[in-house]
Amino acid sequence: MAGQTKYVDRQIPAISLHDFPNRIDSITAALVHAAENVGFFSIVNHGIGTADIDAMFATSASFFALPDATKASVPFTTLNAGWEKNAQVRPSTGQPDTKESYQLQFGRNMAGLWIDDAHVPGFERGAKAFMHRVQQVSERLMLCFARGLGFPDDYFVKVHDVGRANSQTVMRLLHYFALPEVADGKIYHRAGAHADWSFLTLLFQRPGQSGLEICPGRESVSEFGLGDTWTKVEPTAGSIICNIGDLLMSWSDDRFKSTFHRVKAPCEPGDYYGDRYSIAFFNQPATDTIIQGPKKKYPVVTGEQFTREAMRRNFAALEAKRAAMGKGKEETGNGNAIEASA
Repeated sequence: MAGQTKYVDRQIPAISLHDFPNRIDSITAALVHAAENVGFFSIVNHGIGTADIDAMFATSASFFALPDATKASVPFTTLNAGWEKNAQVRPSTGQPDTKESYQLQFGRNMAGLWIDDAHVPGFERGAKAFMHRVQQVSERLMLCFARGLGFPDDYFVKVHDVGRANSQTVMRLLHYFALPEVADGKIYHRAGAHADWSFLTLLFQRPGQSGLEICPGRESVSEFGLGDTWTKVEPTAGSIICNIGDLLMSWSDDRFKSTFHRVKAPCEPGDYYGDRYSIAFFNQPATDTIIQGPKKKYPVVTGEQFTREAMRRNFAALEAKRAAMGKGKEETGNGNAIEASA
């Protein structure tokens, strides 16, 4: 695998939100340029202090340190909320990611799915406060993207109102398990190559816990073909890594790019093998939102329909991957060979 991976030394754009009301036009120009050319960017001076970010990571670690039986009291549901472990399989690998996650929402989908304070004191209160802080940052970015596409400034903000009962926005706490540094013939996929199907993702990472990589160049929301040139995105204290999702790509008539990314399966000198924690905030519009770009390249769909179709497409690609892997095992009789080429 190491010999098949190419890297380019490219920095993703870093965009400051300092003095936002007076710099909206220049910030909008920078965000639009990043969205059109890379699909990823970093934001700084966003108003969320490192102490607040560290506190949320500490709360996340406290949850993941609980026994599995306790975490299972808030199980993952089809409403995209709750705790899961080793359950997410990517079409790019056909194998489960070696991680666990706890998906949190603002509204009715979280009923009965908040971990009890007896296990992590103040969890719900602290998580909700942090989620609202991130939502405020998201809304500034939404204003800029709306302006960049010629929509009214509040166009995206209104349909991503997390106060609505049918909000679909998710904050996902992630824990990637520590992995063996001595080769044992297996590949431990942390997060196989994928593109997010949401509108916009804001990602918090821990300095020193590397692994995120991006693969620019995607041309269509329907393609699952992956390029072979990757750019490493190193964690930096206080910054938020953002990426365009399939939904915003479609909503922009493919003007903005939804970029493939992964958390690398460690296999080379310098890779990080220890426990890795991150926090991803997926902006998704309310289920009844009407979605269509300014040039009307794609038919009108609702927020609910877009999510359902993204899940269907993902499942179809996964089944195709599994079928291909099964055929390869029949031909070679060696499952490890198939793993190594995934």
